[in-house]
Amino acid sequence: MFIRVTLSLLEGFSTTCLIFVLTLVMSLPLGLIISFGSMSRFTPLRWLTKVFVWIIRGTPLMLQIITVFYVPGLLFDTPVKSRMTALLIAFVINYAAYFSEIYRGGIESIPKGQYEAGQVLGMTKTQIFFKVVLLQIIKRILPPMSNEIITLVKDTSLARIIAVGELIRAAQDYVTIGYIWPLFYTGVFYLIFCGVLTLIFGYLEKKLDYYKG
Repeated sequence: MFIRVTLSLLEGFSTTCLIFVLTLVMSLPLGLIISFGSMSRFTPLRWLTKVFVWIIRGTPLMLQIITVFYVPGLLFDTPVKSRMTALLIAFVINYAAYFSEIYRGGIESIPKGQYEAGQVLGMTKTQIFFKVVLLQIIKRILPPMSNEIITLVKDTSLARIIAVGELIRAAQDYVTIGYIWPLFYTGVFYLIFCGVLTLIFGYLEKKLDYYKG
């Protein structure tokens, strides 16, 4: 029984990992684009971006998943056919909004004097950004980014809301037939996954520790 449950949970865990990876790959660059919009000197774009981020950050991810999956069919009679597609759209938009604020805070935290010093030394704006500023930004945003990424691991459990067969959903199938322990067994998978990520981010922070500024 234990082996059967483990194999079933591993199958659900593979879906959890897929959601995690695809969300991360798409939301990280999208969040950077959104952060540029929120820092734009073009006022309408800046305010539109800020309102968008405010709405996404101010509403539950569960509600956003339900909205993406059900609302197109209710309003336009064109339902999202793939549950996974709907789920990824909601996750990517949600995490891109959070990442954008982290990016914005990191970029704006760098003193303007560093850009000016680079210009005095004859460096181009591109050189200043990649050789002077970028690694400092990465060091400053790494702790909050790591928190959000670890949260993403646990938020994947919300996929069960629209019947996507992730880890928790796989365990719930056993709960319905009277076995509660598989639900608690899923905690082992999450702990290992989050533990590995914690070690990776800890290593990266030490590698960037020489940036004290």
